[in-house]
Amino acid sequence: MKKFIQKFKPLDIAILGAILIIIVIGVLVYFGKNKIFSSSPVEFTKKIEFEVMVRGVTQTDPNIPFVTGQETFITIRNVPYTKLKITGVKYAPKQMVIPVKDGDKPYMVVEDFSQLYMYDYIIKLQDMAKITKDGAVVGGNKIKIGIPIVLEGFNYRVNGTISNVQIIEDVR
Repeated sequence: MKKFIQKFKPLDIAILGAILIIIVIGVLVYFGKNKIFSSSPVEFTKKIEFEVMVRGVTQTDPNIPFVTGQETFITIRNVPYTKLKITGVKYAPKQMVIPVKDGDKPYMVVEDFSQLYMYDYIIKLQDMAKITKDGAVVGGNKIKIGIPIVLEGFNYRVNGTISNVQIIEDVR
């Protein structure tokens, strides 16, 4: 055994050591055990809920097209994604501000009768997201306030903007 070890020169030992270190790092990266060498920025997976603000929807049908519990197909930044469950809907007809001289407030908010059949909606959606240091990622897209999104259902296709993002539970 001693003769076998004496046959190796210092350069041979350095090369074997480097190969061994590369193999260990490769195994750690493959199994994701070491965060320093891991190529995945995903820290964990959680359920998120985000709100989409849709302004100025012209609608003559008195029934609201967005129904809590139903699904809507979404497109994020012009990339089709999937159907998501609607968990909440708020809506209001278009409103305007009128100045008031007397009273507690210097203004009053009233329905804008010059824009009949025009509504603003806030639609709440749920999905599983990969959480990174930069935020939530859904379908390969970061979900952040201000991101454009399209909602599409049986009788509607509307453009909106993400107005709120919340992490609601840990899944792991």
